[in-house]
Amino acid sequence: MALSPLLVFIVLYLVTSIIARDFYKVPITVAFMAASAYAVVTSGGIPLNKRIDIYSRGAGTGQMMLMIWIFILAGAFAHSAKTTGSIDATVNLALTLLPGEMLLAGLFLAACFISLSIGTSVGTIVALTPIAAGIAEQTATSVPLMAAVVVGGSLFGDNLSFISDTTIVATSTQGCRLSDKFRVNSFIVIPAALLILVIYLVMGTGMASPQNVPEVSYVKVIPYIVVLLTALLGMNVMAVLTLGIVLTGIIGIADGSFDVFGWLRAMGDGVIGMGELIIITMMAGGLLELIKHNGGIDYIIQLLTRHVHDKRGAEMSIAALVALVDVCTANNTVAILTVGGIAKQVGDRYGVDSRKAASVLDTFSCMMQGLIPYGAQILMAAGLAGINPVSILPYLYYPLAIGIAALLAIILRYPRRYS
Repeated sequence: MALSPLLVFIVLYLVTSIIARDFYKVPITVAFMAASAYAVVTSGGIPLNKRIDIYSRGAGTGQMMLMIWIFILAGAFAHSAKTTGSIDATVNLALTLLPGEMLLAGLFLAACFISLSIGTSVGTIVALTPIAAGIAEQTATSVPLMAAVVVGGSLFGDNLSFISDTTIVATSTQGCRLSDKFRVNSFIVIPAALLILVIYLVMGTGMASPQNVPEVSYVKVIPYIVVLLTALLGMNVMAVLTLGIVLTGIIGIADGSFDVFGWLRAMGDGVIGMGELIIITMMAGGLLELIKHNGGIDYIIQLLTRHVHDKRGAEMSIAALVALVDVCTANNTVAILTVGGIAKQVGDRYGVDSRKAASVLDTFSCMMQGLIPYGAQILMAAGLAGINPVSILPYLYYPLAIGIAALLAIILRYPRRYS
């Protein structure tokens, strides 16, 4: 009974999405709102005001508020960078560096670099897919293959970037530093990325380079380079994003992209754009707090760990849970947010390193997100390339590779230092 609000959310979202035949037509905020209302109503035995207080306490924990502040800064930075032209400059730089006759590998590297820099898979797909589709037509290459290359590279940054929603949520819920999680995650997914790069090098031999790439404005790439380097050096993520916002403002005002008021408006639009994620974060926190108060979390842990006797089993259960929830919600950030608290308790009980737990959560959610045809990434790529989402699935090598790599990391206790 304590778990029933979570089931209400999953069933409501799945059923309505299936009826609508569109997983993005049904607002996920409404599904969370209905599940939250149900949780408050069915939490009997205590006064209504007390139930609301428990829900609000979960929605406003220090951990939740920290995530919200980061989301606000990330939104302000991303949109101000887009307005000043930094995203276009970064895309042009990546395309300029594409090696001749190695377009598949070069496009994959470009998507990896851009997604790692801007922290969003969808943004990378929006930027690169039209170009990838044009290259495919010019070189008589499969359009679904080119779209899949971009989707795979975009998930590289979604999984690893310091300013990615999934990284922020995974590290916040598991209580570890972004830089520490990055190190563990790198050991797991970079070998997979290198393997896929080799495959693309072999597949892409003989293809011609793209022509008429716009001239690169190197100054506008500076904010992303600075954000990436300062994050890698271990600077606090809020300080990193604040520095990025200031740099985009200085560069944008200096080159006439906007004035001071235009910069402020760009930041405001970015913050507003994060509104849904902020609301989801708060409602998920409140919902899980009520579930926890009523004993639901303890029940899940008992159910998941019934046959678990060691760290390997605990990590397997965390991986299975986040993958399952991602299939149901078609949103890897929401999946991590939903099961993060449960994963933390399972990990603590069996001594799983919080950095490894965060990596498992992030990697398996990104793996599943990159393989479901109704996920935002594949839908966006298919729409921009003018193809059927299902046609992309056979070419999604990278999401499958990181899933296999993460599974092997659990089985083989790799990386050893964190296992």
